[in-house]
Amino acid sequence: MGRIIAIDYGGKRTGIAVTDPLQIIATGLTTVASAELIPFLKKYLGTEEVELVIIGMPKNWDETDTHGTPLVREAIKKIKKEFPDLKIKEVDERYTSKMAKDAILQMGLKKKDRRKKEIVDEISATIILQEYLSGKS
Repeated sequence: MGRIIAIDYGGKRTGIAVTDPLQIIATGLTTVASAELIPFLKKYLGTEEVELVIIGMPKNWDETDTHGTPLVREAIKKIKKEFPDLKIKEVDERYTSKMAKDAILQMGLKKKDRRKKEIVDEISATIILQEYLSGKS
């Protein structure tokens, strides 16, 4: 059984989370510059077995696209082109950034650390992955 990777793709940064090989626990992995996502995946997929990539699809309350939706669709095209055998699944990512910010507050991080948007992106990816795992079981 391979890992599942979750991607919270953004215009500047991309948060990445991953499961353990048994697909039980979701853990934040890193945040990369969005332009570096494909090189990061090449390196990661070269060392780890990955069964599935889930990517957060931004939508409005009424299911219409947000300003970020075309960016995510373009990222999916690039991933599919580079890794044609990799299974990719889109999942709803509404409210994950808000949930990530709330989680950061609850963790008691210092104000300086709470300002780091990379942390929000990585935690958002972790929330996306955890919600996927919860819905799967």
